[in-house]
Amino acid sequence: MREFAYQRAGDVAGAVAAFAAAPGARYLGGGTNLVDLMKSGVESPERLIDVRGLGLDAVEEDADGGLRIGATVTNSDLAAHPGVRRRYPALAQAVLAGASGQLRNAATVGGNLLQRVRCGYFTDVTLPCNRRVPGSGCPAVDGEHHNHAVLGWSEHCVAVHPSDLGVALAAFDAVVSYETGAGPGELAYAALYPPVGDTPHRETSLPPGALITAVSLPAAPVAARSRYRKVRERASYAFATASVAAALEVRDGVVHDVRLAFGAVASRPWRAHAAERALTGAPATARAFGAAADAELAAARPLPHNGYKVPLLRNLVVSVLTELAEEAAR
Repeated sequence: MREFAYQRAGDVAGAVAAFAAAPGARYLGGGTNLVDLMKSGVESPERLIDVRGLGLDAVEEDADGGLRIGATVTNSDLAAHPGVRRRYPALAQAVLAGASGQLRNAATVGGNLLQRVRCGYFTDVTLPCNRRVPGSGCPAVDGEHHNHAVLGWSEHCVAVHPSDLGVALAAFDAVVSYETGAGPGELAYAALYPPVGDTPHRETSLPPGALITAVSLPAAPVAARSRYRKVRERASYAFATASVAAALEVRDGVVHDVRLAFGAVASRPWRAHAAERALTGAPATARAFGAAADAELAAARPLPHNGYKVPLLRNLVVSVLTELAEEAAR
C-alpha cells in the first residue's frame, strides 16, 4: 500500500478546508469501500480526512413526517431507528439487505451514496476501464456482464450502481445536503448521479470538494406502506441481481399513490416513472402491475448475457406490489 497522510477533522468547515488544501485527498467515513479500493490500487489518495467526528450522526424526525439523516449515521443505526422503521420501512429493509452486520456497523450513509461500482474490470487495475482510466474502453460490453445494466447504459460503461439504500432513497425523492468552501448546498438525489453517457468517470454531480452532510426525506404518507425486495445469487452478503423499492396506497381497489425504484439494473438507482404513471388511477391488480412494469422495461436494452434481468425484474415488481395491495385490503 502506498503511504498516505491521515487527518481527523474537527468540524465541517475544517474538513472542507483540509480537503481543498490537499490535492488528491479523500473523505473517510467507515472506509468499507474506499479502503478496499486502496488495497487493490484503484484508489491512491495522498491524504484521508476522517469525518466521523463532525457530529453528523443523528436521525431527526420532522413534525410533518419527514426525516433528516446525518451523513455519518451508520447503516446499522439507520436501520434500527424507530422513525425510519415506522415512516420508511423500505429504507430500513434496504439497509439490512446490504452487506454483513459488521460492515453495516462501520459503513455510513454519506459513504454509501459515494460507493463505486462493483465491476471486475473496474477493480482490476491491469484491465482497461473508462471509469478508472477515461478513454481506455469498457471490456464488459463484450465480456463478463451477466450482472450489469439493462437500462440507461452506454457503450462507455455498463456497470450498475451497487447501493441498496440508494434504491429506497430514489423512490422517496431524497435530497442531499452538502458543504463546500463556498457554503452549503442541496441536490435532489435524482440528480446526484449523471447519466453515464461518454463520461462514466464523472460519477456524481456534486461540486468539487463537496462534503455530504445529510440526506433528507420529505414527508410521504405512502412510504409507511413500503417494501424493499432484493434478489441475489446467494442468501447473504451479496450485491443485488435485481431489486425493487415500492410503496403503494390503494383506495377502493384503485391505486391512489405509488412509488417505484429499481436497483442493480442501471448506472444509478432507477426511478420507475413510467410504471408509476401507468399505475396511478389503475386497478390494484396483478395484471395492472405487470403492465406497469412492462411500460418501464420497454426501454430495456439487455446485453447478450443479462437478458434474464428483464423478466426477473418484472416478476419482482408484480410480486411486491401484489403483497402491498393484499395488505392494504385487509
